[in-house]
Amino acid sequence: MKQPLNLQTSEARHHDLPFVIHSIRGIEDNYPSPKNVHSDDHFMIVWVTKGAGNYSIGQQKGIVANNHLLFVKPGQFNDFKLTRGLEGYAISFTSAFLDLADKDTESIFNALFHLFANSSGIGINHETLDDMECIVAMMAREFTTNNLYRSEILKRYFKIFLIYLSRQCDVPSPAFRQSRNEELLYNFMQLLEGNFKTQKMVADYADRLAVTPNYLNEVIKKLTGHSAGHHIRQRVALEAKRLSVYSNNCMKNIAYDLGFYDMAHFSKFFKNTTGMNFTDFKKKDMVLQPVA
Repeated sequence: MKQPLNLQTSEARHHDLPFVIHSIRGIEDNYPSPKNVHSDDHFMIVWVTKGAGNYSIGQQKGIVANNHLLFVKPGQFNDFKLTRGLEGYAISFTSAFLDLADKDTESIFNALFHLFANSSGIGINHETLDDMECIVAMMAREFTTNNLYRSEILKRYFKIFLIYLSRQCDVPSPAFRQSRNEELLYNFMQLLEGNFKTQKMVADYADRLAVTPNYLNEVIKKLTGHSAGHHIRQRVALEAKRLSVYSNNCMKNIAYDLGFYDMAHFSKFFKNTTGMNFTDFKKKDMVLQPVA
């Protein structure tokens, strides 16, 4: 399988995106890094297309070879190691990048988080290998461009890739039986997408999901590597970044749109969540992909 384009060079140009695809060789240069936003918020799917070696994710160790997929949750990057010299792709993304408002995404979402929660890796069915290779190659090529609607095209390619990936489960995705915890995760993420501007406390979501805040935090952290509170803060901060880049609104208007009526509070929230002052972020003119 040919490696498309120079993905390692491309990533430096697209840092801080909610979706990144690069070659496996890029992992050695970009993971783990405390300053890298991907370490904190991104899930990662690693596809080994050529070679054989070893991997470790925390206490889990195993052998990886051609056409094997590995799943790394947020918080596991510092514990992720892979034998050097392998070829393939690393796809990292945030939960915000998935279009959870799309009802058709539900079964795909369930299968995906089942894989991340219960599996460190799987082999790819040879019947779908050619199609998956084609989709990933198109994603990689699109990622290196700055073309109009690039974000939307990447979302659609990625959704098709996840459909193929969901078929790797023992049970087809439409009939996939989610656990209670996975159902809670899905419902939480859906609520978050629709309410993050007005509801910023874990208790708000726990009340609507009929669980305690502690239980919600525990379940979400178990499945994603981060607490519910972390996901809420990151979702608000991501929207603040998006509005900063893609609108002409000043900090006051952006803060108001996100439910902050105290500029000092918003400024402190943004700095604590992103590690950067809002003004400094805007000056850097970081390019973020639209979420919606």
